[in-house]
Amino acid sequence: ADARRTDHEELVAGLVAARDDALREATEHFRGRASALGRELDSLAIRCAPGAAGSSWRTWRPSEPDGPVPAPLLRIGAIQSERPLPALVPLLDRAHLWLAGDRAAAVDGLIAGVLLRALGCARPGDVRLTVYDPEHLGGSLAGFAPLVTADVLAFVGPGGLTAMLDEHVEVIRRINESVLAGEYASLAELTAAGAGPRAEPWRLLVLLGDAATAEELTGAQRAQLDRILRTGVACGVHVVGRGLPVADHPTVHRITVAAGGAAADAGTDTTVDGASASCAVTGPMPILLDPPPPAERVAAVCRGIADRVLAGPPPASFGDLEPEKLWADSSAGGLLAPLGDGPDGRLVEVMLGDDPPHALIAGPSGSGKTNLIYAWLAALCARYSPAELALYLLDFKEGVSFARFAPSPRDPSWLPQVRLVGVNVNSDREFGLALLRHLTDELRRRAQAAKACEATKLAELRAEDPGGHWPRVVAVIDEFQVLLAGRDQVAAEAVALLEDLARRGRSQGIHLVLASQDVSGIEALWGRSALVAQFTLRIALPKARRVLAETNLAADVIPRFHAVVNADSGVPTANRVVRLPDAGDRTAWRELQDKLWHTRPDGMPPPRLFDGETVPALPRREPGGAALGSFGAAPDDRQGGLALLGETIDVAARPAGVRLARAPGRNLAVLGTRVDEACAVLRAAGLSLADAHPVGTARFSVACLDADADAAARALHGQLPDAAWYDADTVADLLADALAEPHPETPADGPRDVPHYVLAYAWDAAADALSARPAGGGPTGHERLRHLLSRGPERRVHVLGWWRSVARLRDDLGGLGARFDPIGAWVALDVHGPDLAPLTPTPGGPNWYPRPRRALFFDRAVHRTPELIIPYAVGQP
Repeated sequence: ADARRTDHEELVAGLVAARDDALREATEHFRGRASALGRELDSLAIRCAPGAAGSSWRTWRPSEPDGPVPAPLLRIGAIQSERPLPALVPLLDRAHLWLAGDRAAAVDGLIAGVLLRALGCARPGDVRLTVYDPEHLGGSLAGFAPLVTADVLAFVGPGGLTAMLDEHVEVIRRINESVLAGEYASLAELTAAGAGPRAEPWRLLVLLGDAATAEELTGAQRAQLDRILRTGVACGVHVVGRGLPVADHPTVHRITVAAGGAAADAGTDTTVDGASASCAVTGPMPILLDPPPPAERVAAVCRGIADRVLAGPPPASFGDLEPEKLWADSSAGGLLAPLGDGPDGRLVEVMLGDDPPHALIAGPSGSGKTNLIYAWLAALCARYSPAELALYLLDFKEGVSFARFAPSPRDPSWLPQVRLVGVNVNSDREFGLALLRHLTDELRRRAQAAKACEATKLAELRAEDPGGHWPRVVAVIDEFQVLLAGRDQVAAEAVALLEDLARRGRSQGIHLVLASQDVSGIEALWGRSALVAQFTLRIALPKARRVLAETNLAADVIPRFHAVVNADSGVPTANRVVRLPDAGDRTAWRELQDKLWHTRPDGMPPPRLFDGETVPALPRREPGGAALGSFGAAPDDRQGGLALLGETIDVAARPAGVRLARAPGRNLAVLGTRVDEACAVLRAAGLSLADAHPVGTARFSVACLDADADAAARALHGQLPDAAWYDADTVADLLADALAEPHPETPADGPRDVPHYVLAYAWDAAADALSARPAGGGPTGHERLRHLLSRGPERRVHVLGWWRSVARLRDDLGGLGARFDPIGAWVALDVHGPDLAPLTPTPGGPNWYPRPRRALFFDRAVHRTPELIIPYAVGQP
């Protein structure tokens, strides 16, 4: 018996030990499994409510999503359990949120937290709030007030509930009809399909009602609210509220706030996507609510969001404008290039061709007009080679917007498609006119070629003449209204040329892009509907006026870095909203331009750069080089020497000069009181004549009759070979010597005469000395000067003189009845047009208003009307 008892006790002890071992192993196993499960739940919670959606207020900060990701769940507190877990509720793209409870402050604090998390986990402007707060008139959510300035928040008063509900019902209808369009069940599905950024913002209706408000709710208001609850989630319209009776619906998520800051989540029976369902609070369970967000945090975050929204969305990517392969497109049928991306994320392409042929761009200062032009040029130049596209760029505002496309000392590269760049031309409307004349000549050349090939448009001409060079031409004129301003001859001719180019240019591949801050201010276009009608492509930047149709107000509501593109003359139904890239970044542009420049064909010349603020330098012969003459050969007796005076204001950058041949009137008069400019003209003329003649084949005499010009005259005298010097005391000797030149009828075997160039500074300053009769009798200095001007050119003696007014020149020529025939060419500085009437065939004188560093040049042997020139810079004396 004792043995059996001992065996039994040992067996029981063994069973107890085995049981304890099994319980210990099971406890450790389940504890490990519970710990792993807890970690999995924590990780799942972070994935479902990342960043601002789920972090505690102590470390909370906004966290903008990276790309189109599903909307997160939102934290409201922690589930009360052995292992605390975040309590997450669905809202954006998932549900409506309805709160109840006796503690109004706790309920409103919970609402504030949900709203701040929703704002913080979305891009600025993607969540918009409308708050109905009849009792406190918005005071319950006063910290969100900074959002009002950016139209992200609107407070609705006691009488505004009906309009608010009606407005959002209409939004839901529009989104279903125009955005989802039967192709997608919801905005969340549309975004997940990868069709681009979110097409519509989330709209949160915050209804802060009470018992009194509930009693006043009308049947129509209840019906509209029910419609929003049934259909709003799919369209991103969500209700967050309290105090109003709301019918049960699968999309309504209810939370009841109890005493002590706890909440019971009533949950829903909604079936949503798996990840969210496993994480959302789906059954009645106690929740310890997070405290309301600090008021200063709410205000600071809302100010930051408002600033971001007011600044506008970020620009599109500049790199997206570049195609996979450079210069792969043909321009035979037109020029097609993107400007940026649309609301769906796809690139929006713009056409210039037969239809639409020309474009108008408008936008007030600072709206991004230059940036838009940069983006368009980048897209065009990356797709079309210089053989397919030729660009002419002109900027009438003060600045150098287009200068980067031409070579400079800092950057030798240029845009290969550019033929001409004009900057700082706000005071040189004549250069714009010269560009229009050049394009008209090109239009005429193409029309003749097309006629010979029996072609009616550029595509046909290129097919019939494949060996010809027929690129499409695009002329971009920024602030073009400057060219058309005023009621003068320049504006009248410019409008006539524009009308012709706009009407006939489309068929010959010549396209105009005119940009302006305000099209309504262009007086020269008033009453010219035929001209404006040709510009069917209209591009309006934010707040642009009248570039679109009168009833089209789309430009008033687009943000920064956006534009409305309309290819149907501004009709509202043709609007396309484009998000533009930041094309003004010099680094991005330099990379593209450098790539295109290194791809350019061999031997391609750089574009012509005309800078209205830059004075051109006198072209000089290199030391030891050949004489310039007609820019290559020494002058002969028939042609005479070429005196260069300045640069013409035209596309070709021609030098303006006068030929001093053996013919009557081959003298030059410089007219005006601007000493420095008059001296610069004479100095340029003298130096260019010296360059044109080999040493020893021409004589030079310099006479200075005014002390103000002494330094400049002596500087020229020192640069001319073997030049004689005269002043007021010896000018009579100069005249006597010049009149004693050999007669041209010299025997063939006799000494050949050489040209003699007399450069005189301020003839009129020596009027007293020249008018005096010599003591021993003989002609006066004036008589000798008149004889020299009249007969000298036939003896190869040419006078290049400066007179300070037309009246003084007339006095030196003989008074009121004197003829100006001896002056075959003249340069006018600060002399008004009517004063020049005696010197031109134009009745009343030329239409000329003097301005610094500009002169009017007329050569009777060449010109029908005077032309504007820029006197050369020849250095300081």
